[in-house]
Amino acid sequence: MRIALLNGPNLNLLGVREPAVYGTRTLAEIEASLAQVAGTLGCTLTCVQKNGEGELIDAIHALRGQCDGAIINAGAYSHTSLAIRDAFSSVSVPFVEVHLSNIYAREPERRHSMLAPGAKAVLVGFGAAGYELALRGLVGLIGGARA
Repeated sequence: MRIALLNGPNLNLLGVREPAVYGTRTLAEIEASLAQVAGTLGCTLTCVQKNGEGELIDAIHALRGQCDGAIINAGAYSHTSLAIRDAFSSVSVPFVEVHLSNIYAREPERRHSMLAPGAKAVLVGFGAAGYELALRGLVGLIGGARA
């Protein structure tokens, strides 16, 4: 099974960006940990981080026929980008949305996700552990035997 991990704007700064909100683990540490979990689940994991909305959409388009599912933390684009949700619909790749913080306990503009209506599931507020929960859940949803 092939799974993509997509991270949006500013997530390349994890570990130094507002650690009280986003934690102290770097994106590289999260990706390495998730790759190990993917291996135990019999999956391959491809990781992409893009700061630009168009670049993120291009990365989603590239999943067509190449990927069985995706995990996305679109950062602030989650709250504004119908285009990212449309990109997933266009390529017919099931996805799980992840947020390190509890977006529903934050500023009003962060309490709505444009992606959630198209997602198989949404995980918020679990910090870096949310990525592993998303991976295990997604593998289970799309037919993984050992989720």
